[in-house]
Amino acid sequence: MTSSTFDMIVIGAGPGGYVAAIRGAQLGLKVAIVEREHMGGICLNWGCIPTKALLRSSEVFHLMHRASEFGLKAQSIDFDLEAVVKRSRGVAKQLNSGIGHLMKKNKVTVVMGEATLAGAGMVKVSTEKGPQSLTAPHIVVATGARARELPGLEADGDLVWTYKHALTPPRMPKKLLVIGSGAIGIEFASFYNTLGADTTVVEVMDRVLPVEDAEISAFAKKQFVKQGMTIMENASVQKLDRGKGKVTAHIEAAGKVQTFDFDTVISAVGIVGNVENLGLEAAGVKVDRTHVVTDAYCRTDAKGVYAIGDIAGAPWLAHKASHEGVMVAELIAGQDPHPVKPESIAGCTYCHPQVASVGYTEAKAKDAGYDIKVGRFPFIGNGKAIALGEPEGMVKTVFDAKTGELLGAHMVGAEVTEMIQGYVVGRTLETTEAELMQTVFPHPTLSEMMHESVLDAFGRAIHM
Repeated sequence: MTSSTFDMIVIGAGPGGYVAAIRGAQLGLKVAIVEREHMGGICLNWGCIPTKALLRSSEVFHLMHRASEFGLKAQSIDFDLEAVVKRSRGVAKQLNSGIGHLMKKNKVTVVMGEATLAGAGMVKVSTEKGPQSLTAPHIVVATGARARELPGLEADGDLVWTYKHALTPPRMPKKLLVIGSGAIGIEFASFYNTLGADTTVVEVMDRVLPVEDAEISAFAKKQFVKQGMTIMENASVQKLDRGKGKVTAHIEAAGKVQTFDFDTVISAVGIVGNVENLGLEAAGVKVDRTHVVTDAYCRTDAKGVYAIGDIAGAPWLAHKASHEGVMVAELIAGQDPHPVKPESIAGCTYCHPQVASVGYTEAKAKDAGYDIKVGRFPFIGNGKAIALGEPEGMVKTVFDAKTGELLGAHMVGAEVTEMIQGYVVGRTLETTEAELMQTVFPHPTLSEMMHESVLDAFGRAIHM
């Protein structure tokens, strides 16, 4: 068994792990990173990036059908699913190889294999060339998460898919059932529905996109229905009968069970942390419902062991993982970083229309005891939105009526995933409505709606 000593060992090379490794190396630490499958993790290979590549194809396809609105002509509009998927995989591959380059550039030692905690400061790695033993006073667990599988709804890759199957589909679904309307479910529903699948979405909660502000969820649902989707809320799939080329779903809603036939089912009912076979319990690391328990600085109960990203719990977002990776590396290097505040992390969903949010929803702000002021501005009142042919959408802002603090911002519509960052920066700088009102937003831009929404919260909207 070969043995090596480091200052910091990172287990998992996703957006949390590889960023932690780079930041550690920048700060002069000797760093090793262990990865069992793909550099870049799920995000780059099977998640954030390839799904956005697919969604871009469906967005262009949708726009091609609208050509005449823009004074353009396009005939015989069609798609080649194999080519769409090939492009998506190429994008993922390009970024995957980029991570390898970044590791070399930053002199991070990469070990491909399965890692296990093997006592204080020790990691054993099972590699193709045999076992390796790595030691370091600081170990960062960044092993991520995988799709949750419910009994009876397990994926088989043929009739029932997880996100991985949906990214490299064996065929184009004709009649599609998507179970779960969180970000993953609704993005795939949007993609396949745009390409022509007859799509039904079943959500166990009382509304689609259940973590979003209720008003935004309602607006998005209206658009999905307009696009031909069937949305079933307060509903659950009891079981799936699999036959030859079809699945019969038993769906319970309003107290009664009905059966519906589909040729494809995508299960997107949440995620579970990759906590198995890591030796966590033996090392004294507390695990609660498949997630590692940490403090605000991502420290676990075991001395010198940290957990970041999806394995450390919600919000399950790549950018949260990356930021935690930076924070932990700085902590290990003796610096004094700020903890990552979950309520200051934006969530982005790339369905059509896009959805983006940060901070408290209106309901949560009220529940937290705030006296609030709420502003709204519709896309239809914005010149750039109309020029783009994207008049459907809204921006909503929630303020503390006493202090003017921006408590939350919620958007639905074209390019809102790019716009939300303005409010994120505002929250990080602890801005109030005064600074946002005094900020000059360029014209004509979609971002002007962010200004108008703030003005509206205080009865000062100009274009409404």
